[in-house]
Amino acid sequence: MLVNSHATFSRTSHLTANRLNLLNDNQYIDNKMPYELEEIKKIRKKIGMTQTELANRAGVSQSLIAKIESGRIDPTYTKTKKIFTALSDLEKKEEIKAEQLMTTRVVSVNSSTAIKEAISKMRKSQISQMPVIDDSKLIGMISESTILDALLKSKGKLVKEVMQEAPPIVSKATSIQVVSNLLKHYPIVVVSEEGKLVGLITKSDLLGKLYKG
Repeated sequence: MLVNSHATFSRTSHLTANRLNLLNDNQYIDNKMPYELEEIKKIRKKIGMTQTELANRAGVSQSLIAKIESGRIDPTYTKTKKIFTALSDLEKKEEIKAEQLMTTRVVSVNSSTAIKEAISKMRKSQISQMPVIDDSKLIGMISESTILDALLKSKGKLVKEVMQEAPPIVSKATSIQVVSNLLKHYPIVVVSEEGKLVGLITKSDLLGKLYKG
């Protein structure tokens, strides 16, 4: 009896390919998904969402969410992806933005201000740094440390002679992660909207938001 080796090979290759595709899907779940199945309940509660609300967002049944959270079912890749996508989108919406961190009371000076006046302004406002603004444009920053250094070296009498480079500018929608990274390199971050300075963020503001007791 003759065996069609080509047909057998084709069928075997097809089956092998299918197995590889399934394996790749499982690897994708393991390596690319942003969460573990066991985390769904924790994240859902953190966001303040019920099982029914999450099910509606993900386009799956509430009973499926309940079974997953209780460990009674191992969902398919497609349904897992839907649930994780819904959770990820919701977490992004809950993420703290620059607008929630910033201080809206902006105290500033212009470059022609006398250093003595700048010191008085900082003391009165109980702040340690200020943006330098000329004609509504951010051009630099002045701080207690730069002023102290200037006084010790008898260097300059005006803000423009001792000011530092302008701090970074972000939008109200900038994430807390970006702001936090910037504050590792700068003492202050400026928040701007439509070209207008609307707020300032310092490390103190960041800590106050993250640590509420």
